[in-house]
Amino acid sequence: KMTFLSLFRKKETQDGANALVDHEDDTKQQDRQQEQQLPVVVDDSVMRPKLHGTSAVPIQADLEWSVDQKLADRICNYNRHSAEHFGYFTKTKFLSKVNQNKPLTFYDSNTGKPLFQIPQPNGGGRTWKEFIKESKSHGWPSFRDDEVIWSNVRCLKNGECVSLNGTHLGHNLPDKTGNRYCINLVSIAGRPSSSQQE
Repeated sequence: KMTFLSLFRKKETQDGANALVDHEDDTKQQDRQQEQQLPVVVDDSVMRPKLHGTSAVPIQADLEWSVDQKLADRICNYNRHSAEHFGYFTKTKFLSKVNQNKPLTFYDSNTGKPLFQIPQPNGGGRTWKEFIKESKSHGWPSFRDDEVIWSNVRCLKNGECVSLNGTHLGHNLPDKTGNRYCINLVSIAGRPSSSQQE
């Protein structure tokens, strides 16, 4: 037999449980919002001098799409502000060699770690056609937040986009639709490292 007091306590317990669930939902939502604060910004120490310019290793000997090796080494490791010339990526074998019917992962030209992927394997985000159109209009491969592999990519406060291993990639140049990472093809023409292939 339920008394008024037991009914009150039962309701109080349910309200407390609901409040706890609401608090957990709020916390999860705050975590998601923090995760979505992109780009991920770090201080300049990631680009401190190392054994090979700003990287511990030189560029790979067999970069993709016949990109210029000397240009790649200079831009990736001995540069903080310059870029390959406007439209350079269209003069390489990139557009003719890439299979636009499946996702492509772009790898660090120094380390072979994955940095960007287009289009998204889950089918969300931009199409290849949209990626190429925007990249051609700006003159450099241009990526959006959801195409960046954030476990390996960071931005500095000045907008410079880099790999966590010290490879200069390009710059974040936001536009009306959000962050746009304007990236040198020579910086992302690497082949996957052996650990990435396993």
